[in-house]
Amino acid sequence: MRNKIKEQYMGYVLEHGHEPESIFKFAKKLKIEESEFYENFNSFKQINTEFWKGLIDETIVDIQKEEVYEGYSVREKLLSFLYTLIENAKHNRSYILKISEKMERPFGVKNNQEFHAAKDVFVDFMNELVVSGQETREIEPRSIPFLTSKYPDLVWMLVLSIIDFWIADESRLFEKTDTLIEKSVNTTMDWMGRTPFDSLFDLGKFLYQNKK
Repeated sequence: MRNKIKEQYMGYVLEHGHEPESIFKFAKKLKIEESEFYENFNSFKQINTEFWKGLIDETIVDIQKEEVYEGYSVREKLLSFLYTLIENAKHNRSYILKISEKMERPFGVKNNQEFHAAKDVFVDFMNELVVSGQETREIEPRSIPFLTSKYPDLVWMLVLSIIDFWIADESRLFEKTDTLIEKSVNTTMDWMGRTPFDSLFDLGKFLYQNKK
Protein backbone atom coordinates (compact mmCIF):
# COMPACT_ATOMS: atom_id res chain seq x y z
CA MET A 1 0.00 0.00 0.00
CA ARG A 2 2.84 2.38 0.82
CA ASN A 3 4.28 2.12 -2.70
CA LYS A 4 0.81 2.43 -4.22
CA ILE A 5 0.14 5.66 -2.33
CA LYS A 6 3.53 7.05 -3.35
CA GLU A 7 3.08 6.14 -7.03
CA GLN A 8 -0.46 7.51 -7.14
CA TYR A 9 0.62 10.74 -5.47
CA MET A 10 3.49 11.24 -7.92
CA GLY A 11 1.13 10.52 -10.80
CA TYR A 12 -1.37 13.04 -9.49
CA VAL A 13 1.27 15.76 -9.19
CA LEU A 14 2.49 15.10 -12.74
CA GLU A 15 -1.02 15.05 -14.20
CA HIS A 16 -2.46 18.05 -12.37
CA GLY A 17 0.65 20.15 -11.75
CA HIS A 18 0.05 20.37 -8.02
CA GLU A 19 -0.50 18.16 -5.00
CA PRO A 20 -4.05 17.03 -4.08
CA GLU A 21 -6.23 19.55 -2.26
CA SER A 22 -6.38 17.39 0.83
CA ILE A 23 -5.46 13.96 2.13
CA PHE A 24 -9.18 13.21 2.50
CA LYS A 25 -9.87 13.85 -1.20
CA PHE A 26 -6.74 11.98 -2.26
CA ALA A 27 -7.68 8.94 -0.16
CA LYS A 28 -11.17 9.02 -1.66
CA LYS A 29 -9.66 9.03 -5.16
CA LEU A 30 -7.57 5.98 -4.20
CA LYS A 31 -10.68 4.31 -2.73
CA ILE A 32 -9.04 3.91 0.65
CA GLU A 33 -9.87 5.23 4.10
CA GLU A 34 -8.12 8.42 5.17
CA SER A 35 -6.78 6.50 8.18
CA GLU A 36 -5.05 4.08 5.80
CA PHE A 37 -3.10 6.96 4.29
CA TYR A 38 -1.97 8.04 7.74
CA GLU A 39 -0.84 4.50 8.53
CA ASN A 40 1.78 4.98 5.81
CA PHE A 41 2.49 8.73 5.62
CA ASN A 42 1.71 11.65 7.90
CA SER A 43 1.65 14.24 5.09
CA PHE A 44 2.26 14.79 1.39
CA LYS A 45 5.61 16.31 2.32
CA GLN A 46 6.67 12.99 3.83
CA ILE A 47 6.09 11.32 0.45
CA ASN A 48 8.51 13.80 -1.10
CA THR A 49 10.95 13.14 1.74
CA GLU A 50 10.82 9.44 0.94
CA PHE A 51 11.33 10.19 -2.76
CA TRP A 52 14.60 12.07 -2.13
CA LYS A 53 15.83 9.41 0.28
CA GLY A 54 15.00 6.72 -2.25
CA LEU A 55 16.95 8.57 -4.94
CA ILE A 56 20.09 8.60 -2.78
CA ASP A 57 19.59 4.97 -1.70
CA GLU A 58 19.12 3.85 -5.31
CA THR A 59 22.23 5.71 -6.46
CA ILE A 60 24.45 4.18 -3.78
CA VAL A 61 23.17 0.68 -4.56
CA ASP A 62 23.73 1.21 -8.29
CA ILE A 63 27.36 2.30 -7.99
CA GLN A 64 28.34 -0.24 -5.34
CA LYS A 65 27.09 -3.20 -7.35
CA GLU A 66 29.54 -2.41 -10.15
CA GLU A 67 32.53 -4.78 -10.09
CA VAL A 68 35.00 -1.93 -10.63
CA TYR A 69 33.68 0.11 -7.71
CA GLU A 70 35.95 -1.32 -5.03
CA GLY A 71 38.99 -0.47 -7.13
CA TYR A 72 38.01 3.17 -7.45
CA SER A 73 39.78 5.97 -5.65
CA VAL A 74 37.67 8.18 -3.39
CA ARG A 75 37.65 10.81 -6.12
CA GLU A 76 36.31 8.27 -8.62
CA LYS A 77 33.69 6.99 -6.17
CA LEU A 78 32.40 10.49 -5.57
CA LEU A 79 32.33 11.21 -9.30
CA SER A 80 30.50 7.95 -9.91
CA PHE A 81 27.94 8.80 -7.24
CA LEU A 82 27.18 12.24 -8.65
CA TYR A 83 27.02 11.18 -12.30
CA THR A 84 24.74 8.26 -11.40
CA LEU A 85 22.60 10.47 -9.16
CA ILE A 86 21.84 12.80 -12.04
CA GLU A 87 21.19 9.89 -14.40
CA ASN A 88 18.69 8.45 -11.92
CA ALA A 89 17.12 11.86 -11.33
CA LYS A 90 16.47 12.19 -15.07
CA HIS A 91 13.89 9.39 -14.80
CA ASN A 92 11.73 11.66 -12.65
CA ARG A 93 12.80 15.10 -13.87
CA SER A 94 9.26 16.38 -14.43
CA TYR A 95 8.28 15.39 -10.90
CA ILE A 96 11.43 16.96 -9.43
CA LEU A 97 10.81 20.19 -11.33
CA LYS A 98 7.28 20.37 -9.96
CA ILE A 99 7.99 19.60 -6.29
CA SER A 100 11.03 21.87 -6.26
CA GLU A 101 8.72 24.82 -6.94
CA LYS A 102 7.51 24.66 -3.33
CA MET A 103 10.96 24.17 -1.83
CA GLU A 104 13.38 26.85 -0.69
CA ARG A 105 16.31 27.47 -2.99
CA PRO A 106 19.19 27.41 -3.49
CA PHE A 107 19.09 23.93 -1.98
CA GLY A 108 22.70 24.03 -0.80
CA VAL A 109 22.14 26.82 1.72
CA LYS A 110 18.47 26.36 2.61
CA ASN A 111 17.06 23.96 5.18
CA ASN A 112 14.42 21.92 3.35
CA GLN A 113 12.92 19.27 5.60
CA GLU A 114 12.35 17.00 2.60
CA PHE A 115 16.11 16.42 2.30
CA HIS A 116 16.79 15.40 5.92
CA ALA A 117 16.36 11.64 5.49
CA ALA A 118 18.35 11.70 2.23
CA LYS A 119 21.15 13.56 3.99
CA ASP A 120 21.36 10.90 6.72
CA VAL A 121 21.88 8.21 4.07
CA PHE A 122 24.48 10.24 2.20
CA VAL A 123 26.42 11.21 5.34
CA ASP A 124 26.81 7.51 6.24
CA PHE A 125 28.08 6.84 2.71
CA MET A 126 30.44 9.82 2.77
CA ASN A 127 31.80 8.92 6.21
CA GLU A 128 32.95 5.61 4.71
CA LEU A 129 34.68 7.46 1.89
CA VAL A 130 36.41 9.79 4.36
CA VAL A 131 37.76 6.87 6.41
CA SER A 132 38.90 5.10 3.24
CA GLY A 133 40.45 8.29 1.90
CA GLN A 134 42.42 8.88 5.08
CA GLU A 135 43.80 5.36 4.89
CA THR A 136 45.01 5.93 1.32
CA ARG A 137 46.07 9.52 2.10
CA GLU A 138 43.73 10.89 -0.54
CA ILE A 139 42.14 12.79 2.33
CA GLU A 140 44.45 14.47 4.79
CA PRO A 141 43.83 13.27 8.39
CA ARG A 142 44.07 16.76 9.80
CA SER A 143 44.84 17.41 13.44
CA ILE A 144 41.69 19.49 13.84
CA PRO A 145 39.09 16.74 14.44
CA PHE A 146 35.96 18.85 14.05
CA LEU A 147 37.05 19.90 10.54
CA THR A 148 37.32 16.34 9.23
CA SER A 149 34.02 15.39 10.87
CA LYS A 150 32.30 18.13 8.88
CA TYR A 151 33.44 16.84 5.48
CA PRO A 152 30.27 14.76 4.86
CA ASP A 153 28.04 17.74 5.68
CA LEU A 154 30.03 20.01 3.38
CA VAL A 155 29.96 17.52 0.52
CA TRP A 156 26.21 17.11 1.04
CA MET A 157 25.86 20.84 0.44
CA LEU A 158 27.74 20.25 -2.82
CA VAL A 159 25.31 17.45 -3.77
CA LEU A 160 22.32 19.74 -3.20
CA SER A 161 23.98 22.54 -5.16
CA ILE A 162 24.51 20.20 -8.11
CA ILE A 163 20.87 19.05 -8.02
CA ASP A 164 19.81 22.69 -7.91
CA PHE A 165 22.04 23.51 -10.90
CA TRP A 166 20.72 20.52 -12.85
CA ILE A 167 17.11 21.62 -12.29
CA ALA A 168 17.88 24.91 -14.03
CA ASP A 169 20.27 23.44 -16.62
CA GLU A 170 19.01 23.86 -20.19
CA SER A 171 22.19 22.72 -21.95
CA ARG A 172 22.16 19.81 -24.39
CA LEU A 173 22.17 16.50 -22.49
CA PHE A 174 22.84 18.54 -19.33
CA GLU A 175 26.46 18.92 -20.39
CA LYS A 176 26.95 21.89 -18.07
CA THR A 177 25.90 19.79 -15.09
CA ASP A 178 28.48 17.14 -16.04
CA THR A 179 31.14 19.83 -16.22
CA LEU A 180 30.10 21.19 -12.83
CA ILE A 181 30.32 17.73 -11.29
CA GLU A 182 33.85 17.17 -12.58
CA LYS A 183 35.13 20.57 -11.50
CA SER A 184 33.39 20.41 -8.11
CA VAL A 185 34.74 16.97 -7.23
CA ASN A 186 38.26 17.89 -8.32
CA THR A 187 38.15 21.04 -6.20
CA THR A 188 36.65 19.21 -3.22
CA MET A 189 39.22 16.42 -3.31
CA ASP A 190 42.07 18.91 -3.73
CA TRP A 191 40.77 20.75 -0.69
CA MET A 192 40.37 17.60 1.42
CA GLY A 193 43.77 16.30 0.32
CA ARG A 194 47.11 17.59 1.50
CA THR A 195 47.74 21.22 0.60
CA PRO A 196 50.65 23.64 1.14
CA PHE A 197 48.73 24.97 4.14
CA ASP A 198 49.05 21.57 5.82
CA SER A 199 52.83 21.68 5.41
CA LEU A 200 52.85 25.23 6.76
CA PHE A 201 50.71 24.18 9.72
CA ASP A 202 53.00 21.22 10.46
CA LEU A 203 56.04 23.49 10.35
CA GLY A 204 54.44 26.00 12.69
CA LYS A 205 53.39 23.23 15.06
CA PHE A 206 56.92 21.79 15.09
CA LEU A 207 58.50 25.20 15.76
CA TYR A 208 56.03 25.92 18.55
CA GLN A 209 56.63 22.55 20.22
CA ASN A 210 60.40 22.97 20.02
CA LYS A 211 60.76 26.62 20.95
CA LYS A 212 63.12 27.38 23.82
